Amino acid sequence: MHKTHRAATERSSRAKARARLLATALFIGGATASQPFLSPAFAQVFSFSNVTIEGNERVDAATILNYAGISRGQEVSAAALNDAYQRIANSGLFEKVELVPQGSTLVIRVTEYPIVNVINFEGNKRIKDEQLAELVQSRSRRVYSPTMAESDAAAIAEAYRVQGRLAASVTPKIIRRSENRVDLVFEIAEGKVVENERISFVGNRAFSDRRLRQVLETKQAGFLRNLIRRDTFVAERLELDKKMLTDFYQSRGYIDVQVTDASAELSRERDATFVTYTIREGLPYKIGKVTVVSEVEGVDAAAYEEAARIRTGQTYSPLLIDNNITRMETLALKQGLNFVRVEPRVTRDDRNQAVDIEFAVVRGERVFVERIDIEGNATTLDQVIRRQFRTVEGDPLNPREIRQSAERIRALGFFSDAKVDAQPGSSPDQVVVNVDVEEQPTGSLTFGLSYSVASGTGFNIGFSEKNFLGRGQALSLSLASGVSNQNSSFSFTEPALLGRDLSFSVGGYYRISEYDNAKYDTRNIGLTTGIGFPVGEQSKLDLRLRVSEDKLDNVDADSSPIIQDEAIIPALKTFSLGYAYEYDNRITGLNPKGGVLLRFGQDFAGLGGDTEYIETTALALAETKIMNEEVTVRAIFEGGAIHSLGDTTSRVTERYFGNGKIRGFEPNGIGPRDLNAVNEDALGGNLFAVARFEADFPLGLPEEYGITGGAFLDVGSVWSLDNTTGAGGVEVDDSFIPRATVGLSIFWSTPIGPLRFNFSHALKKEDYDKEQSFDLTISTRF
Repeated sequence: MHKTHRAATERSSRAKARARLLATALFIGGATASQPFLSPAFAQVFSFSNVTIEGNERVDAATILNYAGISRGQEVSAAALNDAYQRIANSGLFEKVELVPQGSTLVIRVTEYPIVNVINFEGNKRIKDEQLAELVQSRSRRVYSPTMAESDAAAIAEAYRVQGRLAASVTPKIIRRSENRVDLVFEIAEGKVVENERISFVGNRAFSDRRLRQVLETKQAGFLRNLIRRDTFVAERLELDKKMLTDFYQSRGYIDVQVTDASAELSRERDATFVTYTIREGLPYKIGKVTVVSEVEGVDAAAYEEAARIRTGQTYSPLLIDNNITRMETLALKQGLNFVRVEPRVTRDDRNQAVDIEFAVVRGERVFVERIDIEGNATTLDQVIRRQFRTVEGDPLNPREIRQSAERIRALGFFSDAKVDAQPGSSPDQVVVNVDVEEQPTGSLTFGLSYSVASGTGFNIGFSEKNFLGRGQALSLSLASGVSNQNSSFSFTEPALLGRDLSFSVGGYYRISEYDNAKYDTRNIGLTTGIGFPVGEQSKLDLRLRVSEDKLDNVDADSSPIIQDEAIIPALKTFSLGYAYEYDNRITGLNPKGGVLLRFGQDFAGLGGDTEYIETTALALAETKIMNEEVTVRAIFEGGAIHSLGDTTSRVTERYFGNGKIRGFEPNGIGPRDLNAVNEDALGGNLFAVARFEADFPLGLPEEYGITGGAFLDVGSVWSLDNTTGAGGVEVDDSFIPRATVGLSIFWSTPIGPLRFNFSHALKKEDYDKEQSFDLTISTRF
């Protein structure tokens, strides 16, 4: 409670005490006058033949008499009169109460609390009036209550505390108006943000402070402290941070880790905190001997041993154990064994720093799911959450499946928090699964900027919503425009078609290109649709259909004959069917330091339309963290091939140019080029291949600045043409000619989104290639 308000409350208490004393004195005085033979005063008894109530305007007399609890003709002691006074005063309806005995008449005088005329907030800048109005319980045109006003002040102060303003003070005051009305004013002194000036760790040896700070939800204050909200001190985050630190260490084999304390100390000026986490790391453990036993009659342990994906020498991780249990329990369900559970039995080998794991197939309890209750989803539909459960009402309870359902709900990205637990149901063999979620923004707005000396500045803007109308659907729109091109597109995805684990997508695009490096214009318009479904724990398959039209026109007379010949053909319509396979264990894999992404796809054109070809694309990515996980290294290999069928040939609108694949070059800046044509046109290629090697690392700056560095090496090429006869009948060199660039990147996490600056230099290039030594991208989220 704030000092000003405490003083007001103390004055009110003293006034009430004086009123009670006066009433008691009047009781005694009245008793002495009417019954002089009764002594002492506490033994005196009153009997009132009449009760008069004065001062009430809105509250009925009967209501006041009911609070008093005194009946006419009833003998009442002085103590009972005092109790009556307390009941009336504590009703919260009256600002002042007096009980005055006058002979055989009891006079009850009341002064009603005034009506609240308006509610105002003064001194607030960080939180708007509309937001504060939602926090307070006091309302205009209702009776003023000091107790409620005090509670409202505490609620406002709590809202500021959550924002890190621990020094904020709120004082409720009233301004008297006519007709027993008051204006209620909350005077707010916001104070300064209490920032996390320093986050430090005690007891950590395996990982640096810098690496551990990346794990925490709490962040240190930097020079953008006025804009970044995560650097404000919120006490509730400390417990979450302790859990995140524990999970981080355990996933890396530190089975004995303990985060024993997370404390915060306020500075003398109360405008900063110093947060310290105390850690007992223990030693890292590996997986030792792995065995599987069955304690259920008729169940063969060998089949479950084959389902395990765990081997000796791996780093111990609770996630590794859980994933293998899930595989085995899934196998049990496929075998029709509903109440079979797999228990991990861990035996430590401290001498070798290993953990022996025995997976025991045992009989579980016969418990069923009675119902699933969902709360907190104001926007997201229940069905979006329910389909994350593999269990429905009436199914046998699988506690591990319930936990994994909670993880799937969190992985949607729709909720800032999602809690799932099981409570006893209507009978001992029934449970109720409670889901409590807290929604968060799911839309994003993206801005992009690129620059090159030759092409000038370009920009793009995009909108995406991954929980469209609360249905879990994804919608995206984008528009890009530059000096020489325009590109617009849209896409829509339904992740659960017909309520099944089957996604449906539809999209479209419209592109116009007028490159300075190519003296011709292109127009591409198309519509795509497809379905996708999982084919494994970490893999999926997409089937797709594309209908498009590609037009090449406005070819300059000085352009290559190859392009001029292709421009003679009118707009080509393409009808293609294709598939794409993807394997990605970066998130669901067992290696907390990295993972692998594999993609392979083919499109077959020629079932209709004007084109016939097979296009094949592939990508392989591998990444891991090194140097105490402070540096991330990544290798990406990507390639594509267009193979024309029959007597058809590829056009410049279909071929690859390596745009966005090899950094350091402008659009259409590499690949086969007709050097004998006046314009020296870029022709593209039927084949491309590139290898990109990247490293992300700290720059030694305080991590609260959000600035890190990167380095990259790109090697690749674009080559191969169906027609190589260029200007003057000279053959165009369409052979494989590698290019190589190196560069440095600066990553800056700003309040408006992550910025990336790329500075590149070509190590190997051709004289006719068009370099681009700098580019910048920016994106933001709401």
